Parts: sequence; structure tokens; C-alpha cells
Amino acid sequence: MRTEARLFTGVALFFAVTAAGYGWWSAEPAGSAALAVAAVMAALVAFFLRVRHRRGDGPRAEDRPDAEVIDAAGPVGFFSPHSPWPIVVALGAAVLALGVVYGLWLALLGFGVLGCGVLGMVFQYPAPDPDWSPDRDWGPRP
Repeated sequence: MRTEARLFTGVALFFAVTAAGYGWWSAEPAGSAALAVAAVMAALVAFFLRVRHRRGDGPRAEDRPDAEVIDAAGPVGFFSPHSPWPIVVALGAAVLALGVVYGLWLALLGFGVLGCGVLGMVFQYPAPDPDWSPDRDWGPRP
């Protein structure tokens, strides 16, 4: 993650220098604020990656030149094949966006539908078993 941390540090410095130069020559606050926020966001990502690198989690497969493709493989996770909640979330977001244009009552309705959809996605399945492991042998025990 050291390479990614350096990359995002460079991006943050670029945006900081650009924000300072833009603010100096243009005297327009909106563009300067947008560039400053972009610099802060890139610096936040760089800080996170630097902390993860210093924590010493070990080199990732992507960081080692001798790594094989199989070294980066692992469990991806569980994705629901037949869930109605993404459609409810999309409908709620659309109604909320229309509510911004047409009125507060429609925005509140959209916010309620969006909240129900998000809660439905969060609580759709029970919490995973803490003893579960993809590497565990699930066969009969002798």
C-alpha cells in the first residue's frame, strides 16, 4: 500500500497547489473551495493507506513481484440473488430527487421510502456465524 499512499499524497499536493494558485489569481471562492476539498479528500485517502502500510499487515499479493494470481484469491462474499430492496432504494432516491424539485412533501415521502429500502437491505439476512470460515472442513467428524 506504500505505492498507493505515495500516489494519493501526490494527488493531494497537486490539488493543494492548484487550489492556492487558483485562489490567488482568480479570487473566486467556489472553485478554490472545490479544489481545497479535493485536496483534503485525497489527503484523507493517503493517510488511511499510510496507516494501513505502517500497521504491518504484510505485503499484499499486488505488492510482491513474485506473486501468482491465486495468491490474491479469497472469499468474495454473499450477494443476494433475489432481493427487492435495491429497487425500493432506487425508487426512494428518485422520489427524493423529485421532491427536491417539486416540494418538501414529496422529498419527505422519498426519504421515507429510501429509509425503508436501506433498512430492508441491512436487515434482510441474519448476522453471519462468527465460527464460519471458507477454509473450514465441513465434512463429518470422525
